[in-house]
Amino acid sequence: MADIKQKRQVVLDTETTGISTADDHRIIEIGCVEMVGRRLTGQTFHQYINPERDIDDGAIEVHGITNEFLADKPLFADIAQDFLQFIDGAELIIHNAPFDVGFIDHELAKLEGESRRTDTIATVLDTLQMAREKHRGQKNSLDALCKRYDVDNSNRELHGALLDAEILADVYLAMTGGQVSLTLTAEETATVSDKTSDADLGKLERQPLTVLKATDEELAAHEAMLEKVNKASDGNCVWLKGSVNEAAE
Repeated sequence: MADIKQKRQVVLDTETTGISTADDHRIIEIGCVEMVGRRLTGQTFHQYINPERDIDDGAIEVHGITNEFLADKPLFADIAQDFLQFIDGAELIIHNAPFDVGFIDHELAKLEGESRRTDTIATVLDTLQMAREKHRGQKNSLDALCKRYDVDNSNRELHGALLDAEILADVYLAMTGGQVSLTLTAEETATVSDKTSDADLGKLERQPLTVLKATDEELAAHEAMLEKVNKASDGNCVWLKGSVNEAAE
């Protein structure tokens, strides 16, 4: 059960030169934040990348990153190992995961001697798909989810990989709030059953509750209050009627 509670998750976002790897568009920014046991650890990975090609004008309007800004940034090949080490073995939380995973795999395919793909390095959870199942027929963009779950995105004038990853982490925690902490999953229950003996279960039984009886003074004060209620209601105090009926029975 401890392993489940300490599950490592990495919330990830990318910015790119365009919308399609079929046109050899490339990643220009990667932002990641780490969570362990549904808590942000403060560990992040953030890198701007020289894509070795021009950025589409439409993409610049979205994220504001220019060719000139990226001219002196490292290539993906230069940062790949640090990035892969950061996400290795984690569950990646991504909004519209096929887009980001597709671009990461496109970059990995360009690396000499690298045969791995994202799903062989980490597992992937798509929050867009999760939101579509949870909120059918509604808008499920990151901005829409921020509004729905009251997550502050006031600093999001332009898209940015690290900022969007931080915002998505808050949205994910809000969207899944209570589902993990309030109930045990089947796997957790099985783990508890496997590791807990009958003797241990006996120790977990609830202790008898302490019963405190009212004192004579407290009973007298209670009866006096009921009489006041009965007088104010012209003899219709239901608690006194109940006492009379019970006595008659």
